[in-house]
Amino acid sequence: MSADTTTRAGSPPPRDSADQHPAGHGGHGHGDGHLKAGLKNRHLSMIAIGGVIGAGLFVGSGAGIASTGPGILLSYALAGVLVVLVMRMLGEMAAADPQSGSFSAYADRALGRWAGFSIGWLYWFFWVVVLAVEATAGAKILNGWMPGVPQWAFALIVMAVLTATNLGSVASYGEFEFWFAGIKVVAIAAFLVVAGLAVFGLLPGTHAVGTTNLTGHGGFLPHGVGAVFTGMLTVVFAFMGSEIVTLAAGESEDPEKAVSKATNSVIWRIGIFYLGSILLVVTLLPWDSAAVKGSPYVAVLEHVGIPGAGRVMDVIVLTAVLSCLNSGMYTASRMAFSLGQRGDAPKAFATVTKRGVPRVAILSSVVFGFVAVFFNYTSPDTVFSFLLNSSGAVALFVWLVICFSQLRMRRIIEREMPERLTVRMWLYPYLTWAAIGMIGFVMAYMFTDADGRKQMYLSLVAAAIVLAASAVVGRRRRAAAEAPAS
Repeated sequence: MSADTTTRAGSPPPRDSADQHPAGHGGHGHGDGHLKAGLKNRHLSMIAIGGVIGAGLFVGSGAGIASTGPGILLSYALAGVLVVLVMRMLGEMAAADPQSGSFSAYADRALGRWAGFSIGWLYWFFWVVVLAVEATAGAKILNGWMPGVPQWAFALIVMAVLTATNLGSVASYGEFEFWFAGIKVVAIAAFLVVAGLAVFGLLPGTHAVGTTNLTGHGGFLPHGVGAVFTGMLTVVFAFMGSEIVTLAAGESEDPEKAVSKATNSVIWRIGIFYLGSILLVVTLLPWDSAAVKGSPYVAVLEHVGIPGAGRVMDVIVLTAVLSCLNSGMYTASRMAFSLGQRGDAPKAFATVTKRGVPRVAILSSVVFGFVAVFFNYTSPDTVFSFLLNSSGAVALFVWLVICFSQLRMRRIIEREMPERLTVRMWLYPYLTWAAIGMIGFVMAYMFTDADGRKQMYLSLVAAAIVLAASAVVGRRRRAAAEAPAS
């Protein structure tokens, strides 16, 4: 966030009757030409809760359990601690100065234009690739129900419907996400109750299992302590999305309160939804059973005798996929909007409709998503594989930038607007440096894993390309600034 983009969250922007025009430099506004405060508190609450419950929890957790054993709980706990620390840092900055570009805007101001530009575009790239992944996943489920319709057609339909939703208004995005997240929360809560009763033998046909599955079958750490860190590589990326609420807060009526509430609740959200549900899975079933590797939640429900568990889980996973798609479009477009505001993307990205919707930013993000979907079907092992792997480590890059930005932004906030420091990072700066150390360790450990190594190398290539683009844009900006004087 450059010096001229620090407009306070509550300051009203100049009004303009034009349907499309550049949207000033304020991060939050109520007039035409700015993003509008269309998100209610209930929307923000569900966006915060739903942000950590992705399809990866319901499906992808099986691979982590299979590779690590019951010790995957330690992987989730370590990754959870890291996310809690990063969210606290982000919450401190977002509560003091809500911005549509969130950490990219803070990096811009704290570390320099190159940092805001680079992390903003990398984050945008991450989410448009996610659009393609989730559209394909959703299409696969729908195709299983209606095999007569080709997968690509379902992918097209899903993308088109959610694009229309996002183009309508921020309130329509919030409403869709409220119900999507609500279904996910109800589903995981029901699973916790059912599986919890089964653990103690309180359901018909079940008996108390004790710790047999936790300590048997090779022990709690059947593959050794190193497997905990390998498991962390798959777990870390499941938490990407927690930060969405800090972008969305800029379009709510009370950004500071929303951010504070969301960052404070991240501890119990991760503790209950992830650690709680995974603990029940590895307690009820042997970690090395084939059913757990496929879909651990379906395996548990079938184990306790819930009829049609597979079909029920398909509906829940489809909901999680649609939720991720909906949020992916929203997040990518708001980051593109913020980049446009700061002159790091085409000016058209910073234009909004009369409803306060950044139409160009949304459509540009969706177009890239459609192109990625196309490559997923035509070149899954080449082009799409590159896109997927080159965005793989972006979560770690984002978290690292948040940490370094907070180290600098704390001093800026204390100097310029101390009254806005309503959310504080614990034990600053020691826990911030501890988080930086943890992220550095995970990045270094990725080089010891075959898949992780590939992701790190290609993600570093993507980062290098964006940094080079940043240098070019910076040079042109300086040349343009000096031109009148020459």
